Formats: sequence, C-alpha cells, structure tokens
Amino acid sequence: MLDLQALVVAVRRRRRLWSALALFGLLAGAVLAVVMPPPPSAVTKVLIAHREDQPNDTGTLIRTDVALLQTTRIASRALQALKSTQRPEDFMADYRGAGLTNNLMQIEVTGASDAEAVARARALANAFVADHVRRIREAAQAEATALIQQRDRMRGELAQVNEAIGNRTPGGDPKAAASVESLFARRAELNSRIADFDQRAAEARTGAPRLIAGTQIVDAPRPVSHSLPKALVTQGAIGLVLGLVLGLLVAAVTTVVADRPVLRRDIAADLGASVIAEGPGIRRWAGGRWRRRRTKVARAQLTATLTRTVRGAGEPVSLLELGCAHSAGAIALDVAGALAERGPVVLVDGLPRSGLSRGEPPAGVSVVGAATVGAGPQEGCRLGVGSLAPGTAWTDLGHLGAQAVLVVRAGHGSSAWLHNVARQLADQHVPVLGVVLIDPDPRDRTDGTLWDGLHTALRGHGERLARESERDRLAARRLARQNGAGQQRAERSPLPAARVPDSDQEAR
Repeated sequence: MLDLQALVVAVRRRRRLWSALALFGLLAGAVLAVVMPPPPSAVTKVLIAHREDQPNDTGTLIRTDVALLQTTRIASRALQALKSTQRPEDFMADYRGAGLTNNLMQIEVTGASDAEAVARARALANAFVADHVRRIREAAQAEATALIQQRDRMRGELAQVNEAIGNRTPGGDPKAAASVESLFARRAELNSRIADFDQRAAEARTGAPRLIAGTQIVDAPRPVSHSLPKALVTQGAIGLVLGLVLGLLVAAVTTVVADRPVLRRDIAADLGASVIAEGPGIRRWAGGRWRRRRTKVARAQLTATLTRTVRGAGEPVSLLELGCAHSAGAIALDVAGALAERGPVVLVDGLPRSGLSRGEPPAGVSVVGAATVGAGPQEGCRLGVGSLAPGTAWTDLGHLGAQAVLVVRAGHGSSAWLHNVARQLADQHVPVLGVVLIDPDPRDRTDGTLWDGLHTALRGHGERLARESERDRLAARRLARQNGAGQQRAERSPLPAARVPDSDQEAR
C-alpha cells in the first residue's frame, strides 16, 4: 500500500528539485521565444456555402473543407498561381486550416517574409474558392442532366400512351372502356412527373449561383503581428507548467522507488528507537551571526536534552550520524562543552571526514582520535561521535561508547539501511538511547515514540537504566562491606603459615 501522507511530505521536501525544473522550464521557454521567433505568417478567412447546410450540423462539412484544403490538388493550383517550383507536399507543411464555424474557415500560411506570406494566403484562398465553385457547378450540372434525362424518358413514355389512346375507338365493351380510363390516368401521372422533373432541373440550375455567390473571401489576407513580450509570457508559462509537472512526477517516482522515510513514526519504527529530540541542520557555511534566533533556540534545546541524556546514561555515550556528519560534529562539540562545566570531557572523533579538528574545542574538552581510545588512561567523561554510513566498521562502534544516540537526517537513509543499522547495533550489544532527527518536516504531526517494549520504548528505557544503576550501587555497597569485614577478621586472627609436605605419601 502507498502511504499518501509520506509521499506528499517526501515530495514537498524535494521542493528544490521540482522548483529547479520549473525554473528551468520557465527560462527555456523564454529563451526559445527569443532565439526561435515564429516565422512571418498571414491569415485569411473564407466563407463557404454548402448545399447540405443544416441547423443541427455538428461541423462535419467544415471539417471536410479543412481536409480538402490539405490536398495536393489545392496546393498545386496555388503554387501555379504563384509561379513557384516548390513541391506541393512541402507547401502543404507551410499552411493549415481551422474551422471557426460551420461555414467559416480560417487559413494561416507562413513564408519567408510578410509579403510572401500574404501572397501565399491569397493564392491558397483563391484556389480553394475556385475548386469549391467548380465542384458546386459540376454537382449542379450533373443533377440537372440526370433530371432532364428522366424527363425525356417520361416524355417518350407519354408519347406512347397518347398513341395508344388515339388508336382506341369507343364501343360498348366494358373492358375496352376500362383500358382507356387507365391510359388516361397514366397520361396524367406522366404529365405530373414531367412537370416535377422540369421544376427540379430548374432549381438545380438556379441554386448553384446562390451557393457560388455565398462562397467568397470575407477577410482579406493580412500579416500576423507577433509580440515578443507576449511570446515571452506565453512560452515561459508553458515551460513553467511543463517543468513543474515533470519535477513533481520525478520527485514522486524517485520517492516511491528510493523508499526513504521522512516521518517520525517511520524512522522510529525502522530503527527500533524513539525520537527523543530534533533540530535543524547545521550548514558548513552558516556562521554564528547569520543564524536566526529560532535556530539558536532549537540548537540550545537540543544540546540541553542530549546533555541530560548523556549524564543519566552512567556509561560512555556515542553520537552516531547518518547523513548529517557536520551537524553531528557540531552537536557533539556543544554537548561536550555543556558536560565540561562539571569536569573534563574527552571527545572521541570517529567521523570519516570530521570537522572537529578544524575548530577550537570548548574549554575543558580534549579531542582525540578513535585510534587512541584504550591506548592509555583517560580521565573525565567520554563522549564519542561516529558515522553509520555505508562502509562503517561496525565492530569499532562499541569503542566509541557503550550506548549510542543516533543522529539521523530525515529522508536520507532507506528503510532497508535503517533496519540494517538497527541489526548491526543489536549484534554489537550497543543499546540505543534514542534518535535525534535532523531537518524534520515542519508539517509532520506523527509521533516518534515507541511503546512496544521496555528495551526500546522511551518510557521504559529510563526506568530500566534507573533500576540497573540502583542495582549496581547496592552491589557495590555490599561488596565494600564484605571487603571491610574480611579485612578486619584477617587483622584480628592471622592465618598460620602453610606447611610444605615432606614426602609424596604425606602430600597424598
């Protein structure tokens, strides 16, 4: 199942990616508008009359006209009028038609200059009108010819009927009278049909001029003016939208594929430890005077929380970073400075490319390398700082501290790597006191506290450490009393000297 909340948070955290792509699209669109301006073009409008015009027409007729405009016949006739040697197929790529209404078509033509574009548009419009008029006349002539042929056929049949009527003589035979009556009815029908064919032929001839007169150029060809500011705004907006959509899509896909948790609950569940503190990331170039007051307050609160955690641990503690080496080093120096108020502090530097040695450590804090740990006696409280990045020497983490606080940047490590970190620390018997989350999402409303077990839960960890510390103190007191009582008995009644046996038999 896809966690939409985590997906939205992860995409929002990658705003630098999709913002950069949106800005790139905006700049690319503006550059294209300047570097590749549209070619000179001209536009004209043609009114087209159809014999099949209906009020409920859905635009089929005008779409047919647009398709006819994109034919080699129209293109070749326009090129003949222009006396151009260009191929009709190439010329067809320089113009296009669009149906504005059921009877109005707009033609846009490009050229090397405005004058050439206007001439091309005029020749193309005239060629289309001439072709449309020719098709109207041919259709009207064909229809009139067919009607006249039907009329002539009917007249021939009428002549035969009249001849049959003239050959009939009136008599008393009732059958002959009925035959004469049917001939008269047939003659009346033929006369009616002949008159109808004459009328339809006349309408076909008279309707064509009306359609021809209705097909004309209603808007003379004129050059199209191109505004550079308008082109900049239009193409820049198009590039901005395309870049933004592409950036959001890339951010969403990479988020799903990478599977890097950003919510407190997911990071705590993957590491098996509760989030005890969080703070903003510390950049290498951010000087003290440039930090905002809110950042300073958050860093002070984080230092106070970690200082209380380290003092209450009772054993050396290490700060292990994942994706925030510089922040972990700065936090370690702050915590060491706070611990140095009660005594000397030894800060063990185990970062691969640490910046601890570049700055002056606080008073009472001595920075030593991870290789010198255990080489000699070291006085004072010990605080280690190391890394959990790929390639970490897991067996050396126990030398930095018996317990660990994980400093993790949100959205850096994948779920698989966080599980691997938890397993490796468990194998090295290094308990995790908690997780410090760096750069958390400000809109994250999830809880990073674990309540499943006393060995990992935030509420049970302190109780367990308190019980262990109390048990260790009681054991130390009993051992001290036993040692003191034994020493007093030894002083009151010393043991006799051991006698060495004289022989093997005596020894046995």
